[in-house]
Amino acid sequence: MGGVKSFVEGGIAAVVAGVSTHPLDLIKVRMQLQGEAAAAAAASTLRPAVAFAGPSPSVSTATIPPPPPPPPRVGPISVGVKIIRTEGPAALLNGVSATVLRQALYSTTRMGLYDIYKEKYSDPATRNLTLVQKIAGGLAAGGIGAAVGNPADVAMVRMQADGRLPVEQRRNYTSVGNAISRMAKNEGVTSLWRGSSMTIQRAMLVTASQLATYDSAKEAIIGNGLMRDGLGTHVTSSFAAGIVAAVASNPVDVIKTRVMNMKVVPGEAPPYAGPLDCALKTIRAEGPMALYKGFIPTITRQGPFTVMLFVTLEQVRKLLKDF
Repeated sequence: MGGVKSFVEGGIAAVVAGVSTHPLDLIKVRMQLQGEAAAAAAASTLRPAVAFAGPSPSVSTATIPPPPPPPPRVGPISVGVKIIRTEGPAALLNGVSATVLRQALYSTTRMGLYDIYKEKYSDPATRNLTLVQKIAGGLAAGGIGAAVGNPADVAMVRMQADGRLPVEQRRNYTSVGNAISRMAKNEGVTSLWRGSSMTIQRAMLVTASQLATYDSAKEAIIGNGLMRDGLGTHVTSSFAAGIVAAVASNPVDVIKTRVMNMKVVPGEAPPYAGPLDCALKTIRAEGPMALYKGFIPTITRQGPFTVMLFVTLEQVRKLLKDF
C-alpha cells in the first residue's frame, strides 16, 4: 500500500502545481518558438539563385537578398499581454487539460518511483541517500515518467502554441483527448512520441536536479539547525531546486518544444530531421543563446511550480500519513 500511496501523493501534488503555473508555462513555450519562422525564412534566402546564361545554369550571388534582421526580443510580460489582447484572457489556459493529463502520467510516475527508490536504498540510520544515489534515482525515475507522459506532452505543446499561428493554420484541438486522437489518426501513433528522446533527457535532468537539490537542501537546513522541518524549510529547499532544474533543463526544453510543435506536411521533408538537427539549425540561425529562450518564464514558472509541488506534497503526506 505504501508504494501506491507514493504515486497518489506525487500525482496530487503535481497536478495542483501544474495547473497553478500553467499560464507561465504557456508563455515560456511561446517565447521558445520566437524567431523560429524568421530563422526558416533567413535560411531560405541563403540558397543561391540560379541564373541561366548560355546552355548551362550558373550560380549568381547578385540576386541573393540580404538576410532579414533578427526579430526583436520580446519579454514574458509583453508576450503575456499580447496573448490576452489578441486571444483573450482564457487563452492563458490553452492546453490546461493536457497539463493535467501530463502531470497525472509523468509526475505521478517519477515522484512515485523516486519515493520507492528512496525507501529502498536510503541509509537505515539517517533515512538519507548520498548525492550520487539521489541523482541516479532521479535520472531513472524521470526517464520512465517522461516515456509514459510523452503523448500528453506533445498535445500540451501544440495546444499552447496554436494561438501564435495564422487562423487558417491552427490545429484547433478542443481537448487533450481530441489532440491525441487526431495526431494518432492523421500522423500515426508514433507521432505521439515525437521528440520523446528530448522529453526523456529533459525529464531526467529536471527530476535528478530537482529532487536531489530539494532533498539535499532540506537535509542541510535541518541538519545545521537553520530551520525546523516546516513550511519555511520546504519553500526554501524547493525554490533552490527550481532554480537548479531550470538552468539544467532549458536548452533541452527549447529543442523539445520546437520538435514537438513542427508541422509535418505529407510528401515534404519535415523542418527538422531530429533533435540534433533542430539544435544545430537553431544555433546557426539564432545563435547559441537561443537555447536559453524562454529562460525567464522558465525560471519564473519552475520556481513557483517546484515550491507548489513540494509544499503540496508535504501537506498531502501529512493528510495521508495514517493510510
